[in-house]
Amino acid sequence: MVEEKVNHPAHYNTGKFEVIDVIEDWGLGFHEGNAVKYIARAKHKGNELEDLKKARWYIDRLIEKLEKEE
Repeated sequence: MVEEKVNHPAHYNTGKFEVIDVIEDWGLGFHEGNAVKYIARAKHKGNELEDLKKARWYIDRLIEKLEKEE
C-alpha cells in the first residue's frame, strides 16, 4: 500500500481529529496553526525533536511579532 503524503497523511491523522480541522475550527493564525501542526505530528512522523524545534520556531516568531506591536 502506498502511503498518502498529501491528502490526509497518516502523521496528521492519529487520533479522532485531523490537525487541519482543529486549526480551522479554532480559528488559529499561520504561526499558531503551524506550531500546533508540528506538535501534533512530532511523535508520529519520525523526528520528534526536529518537529518540536519547528513548533518552537513559530511560537518564538509570533512572540517577537507581538512584542513589536506592544
